[in-house]
Amino acid sequence: MSAHPSQLASLIDRFAKTDGIHETAVPRLSLIRCSRPTLPLHAVYEPAVCIIAQGSKQAILGDAVYVYDQNKYLVISVGVPVVGQITEASDAEPYLCVKFDLDIATLGMLLLDTRPGPDSGEPAPALGLSKVTPELTDAAVRLLRLLETPPDIPILAPLFERELLFRLLQGDQAAKLREIALGDTRLQQVGRAIDYIKRNYREPFRVEDLAGLARMSASALHSHFKAVTAMSPLQYQKQMRLQEARRLMLQGLCDAAAASHSVGYSSPSQFSREYRRLFGLPPQRDIARLKEVPGGFVSA
Repeated sequence: MSAHPSQLASLIDRFAKTDGIHETAVPRLSLIRCSRPTLPLHAVYEPAVCIIAQGSKQAILGDAVYVYDQNKYLVISVGVPVVGQITEASDAEPYLCVKFDLDIATLGMLLLDTRPGPDSGEPAPALGLSKVTPELTDAAVRLLRLLETPPDIPILAPLFERELLFRLLQGDQAAKLREIALGDTRLQQVGRAIDYIKRNYREPFRVEDLAGLARMSASALHSHFKAVTAMSPLQYQKQMRLQEARRLMLQGLCDAAAASHSVGYSSPSQFSREYRRLFGLPPQRDIARLKEVPGGFVSA
């Protein structure tokens, strides 16, 4: 008999008692709980699969809105700035979600043991939605039940992870998962550019140099980068800078002027203009708003 989403919800509720993102003893597995809807929150989503057991959420990438709940799961192929918002949650029925980070090595080894599918040659958007199947829910439940028997985790977690990935490879996001793990795909080329910007977001860069790193022409990089992330490399860098500045201010590590300098801005006024354009409010008012809203920091 297949597991029901209520079984998944019960396990998350048991091991994630408070609102927030909870890492677990199972490698790459996190549990997320939130008891109220949240503000739209900018965050960088890393490669992962998110399976909701209760509640709903939306993620915005460029002009595309991805709405998912217990009937649809989300796959993220590369690290990309996203606006996420939990839209259905309450004390009685909190938002409950499983987040499993995708390990490229494990995924690649599994693909060697399965029949490869067709490669479109063109990178797809970094986010994708598919219907949750009973088989995928079963695999997720088995993985979570390992939290009941910690000594079993080192032996059984790798097996259940392969089962979960196998079920994902049988779904509509199979091509996206193959792009992540196999060969020198367009997605991996774009991924090299993304990784460089993430590591060096404080420093200016030449698009031609970035294209050389990705092993494609500047025009091809611009086209494929936008297809995956819904933004240009320079826009991606700007969002990385502004999100890091916001994090520093939220944590009380520095004020707006210091944060702007820390992330690479030479002009505080330019920083304030671009910050307001992205987040809707100037830095000081935005931070004050976020600190007043319970649950506003839950982003995964």
